[in-house]
Amino acid sequence: MKLPLIVFAAATLLLQSGCVTGRRTLTLNVPTGSIPAPTKGKACIVTVTDERVFQNKPSDPSTPSIDGDVTMLSPEGKDRMIGRQRGGFGKAMGDIALADNDTVTQRVRALVTEGLKRGGYEVVADANSTVATVTVNIDKFWAWMTPGMWALTFESTISTRVTIKTAAGSHSFVVLGNGLNHGQVAKDDNWVEAYDPSFADYLANFQKELNKLEVH
Repeated sequence: MKLPLIVFAAATLLLQSGCVTGRRTLTLNVPTGSIPAPTKGKACIVTVTDERVFQNKPSDPSTPSIDGDVTMLSPEGKDRMIGRQRGGFGKAMGDIALADNDTVTQRVRALVTEGLKRGGYEVVADANSTVATVTVNIDKFWAWMTPGMWALTFESTISTRVTIKTAAGSHSFVVLGNGLNHGQVAKDDNWVEAYDPSFADYLANFQKELNKLEVH
């Protein structure tokens, strides 16, 4: 490869990467769909727990990390982290977080609430007099960027373990959601547009898991 082409490619990657230092904050909206009449009774989401494991300088960008030492990350700080920015050649740089008034556990609670409503439950805050109590453990909720020669790839993944307890017993299942977006610059919209399809995928898979419970 000739030197001018190498320089051009390097400049292109730098332009694509945009601002990757410091902390970027995003607002992620859970989609709302058609909600049927609540025919299955009341459900209460009792707990949503963030069990994601962060690492220092992981080799795989899909592994959660921060710009700093993860051992110094408080549970409250961890609950806001949703991705990591990278430079044009893939070097990890600034953090991506939810806004100050939002957290990963709140986003997942909103997703599960929407999923239960679409499945025919009325979601309430009081666990008394409900037909179902729900606990959620978050294993994955992360987005990352992969630089390419002419475009950037933005990916996101969500994985939760959901347990629903009713008079008939306890049922546990895993719900996944994945998203993919391509863009020229690492701007906020491209990160959000990676999470949007993962939210839609998560809700579709949530309904499939609820349907399996009905069969059994």
